[in-house]
Amino acid sequence: MKTPWTRAAALAMSLALACLVPAHAQDAAALRARHDSLREKLADNPFQRPLVLESTQSSGDLQGEVYAVVDQPFGGVGPALQGMDHWCELLILHLNVKGCSFAGKPPAEVLSLVVGRKFDQPLDDGYKVDFAYSMPAASADYLRVQMSAETGPVGTRNYRLVLEAVPLDDKRSFIHMSYAYAYGTAARLAMQAYLGTAGRDKIGFSITGKGEDGKPVYIKGVRGVVERNTMRYYLAIEAYLGSLSVPPGEQQEGRLRDWFAATERHAAQLHEMERDEYLKMKRSEVQRQRTMR
Repeated sequence: MKTPWTRAAALAMSLALACLVPAHAQDAAALRARHDSLREKLADNPFQRPLVLESTQSSGDLQGEVYAVVDQPFGGVGPALQGMDHWCELLILHLNVKGCSFAGKPPAEVLSLVVGRKFDQPLDDGYKVDFAYSMPAASADYLRVQMSAETGPVGTRNYRLVLEAVPLDDKRSFIHMSYAYAYGTAARLAMQAYLGTAGRDKIGFSITGKGEDGKPVYIKGVRGVVERNTMRYYLAIEAYLGSLSVPPGEQQEGRLRDWFAATERHAAQLHEMERDEYLKMKRSEVQRQRTMR
């Protein structure tokens, strides 16, 4: 059974969604150069599609990144990923995001997330974190969205989030999603407790070697946690973008179904609950979010 410490640690790691950071690119030219440097990995990787996932860990800091080519024109991708209302509709897809709200006007926009456990629960039982939201660039050939929060649950801090996108041609776009956050002694101890119990057998996506049976050995521990949440949030972006091609009345249900189906394609890393359980929980949370607006 999870203790409050292990639950808090898992939620702190889930919150890592909101800490995407600028790693390599800073403008359209730099992001296209990054795409060129990743051509080989985008063409040949374990995901069998143009997607690269990376993670790093240093003293007191964690970072996860996704680079991906999507078969959608930038004319649709760019506007879809602008605005806090769009981000709330996107982020609620994650099973640990219980609610999302926003307030303010530039340059004082705030996006508030409530993260919680893997079942429907009152918002007051979750952890609320306020992110400063900004959009430094939104042009015909480059989008950059940033979010940051000074503090998070269980001693985590300095959350940074950045999403970048550029057009590749008339039909494809290149997306970079990166997140990072810092953690102190309390968060480290909580995560150690989680990784020693509920998270002991969970794996990430990076391959660290091969076992005696010749099968891949996947990374575990803190970087495994980061990679799982990186993928969950990237899949939320894909599900959100994919839903825009259907009638508005069908979009939300389509996002929920598509997000769950996408996570199940990586069930070894991402499976947490059954489909009907997820859909029931999320339909309730989405309705609550809309009512509160």
